[in-house]
Amino acid sequence: TYGQHFSVILSADNKKQIMIPQGFAHGFSVISETASVLYKIDQVYHKDSERGIRYDDPTFAIDWQLNLEEVIISEKDLILPNFDEIDWEV
Repeated sequence: TYGQHFSVILSADNKKQIMIPQGFAHGFSVISETASVLYKIDQVYHKDSERGIRYDDPTFAIDWQLNLEEVIISEKDLILPNFDEIDWEV
């Protein structure tokens, strides 16, 4: 699965959940007017351990089911590197 992605719709109607293993990149988009996202983690948050991949990385070409010119992207996510720019030694 390295370098691949998949998507799943989680909703109150379909009652699906997803477990994301440690070390797997993940992201979400809200395609409804509102949403509550609840998650659990296995460690205390440690900012220096946080890493990510840019949401619009051409390697993955993810269809977020949104108009990317209208979405709100956090400053933190806007500065993330593309997949092929990640320093895996860190």
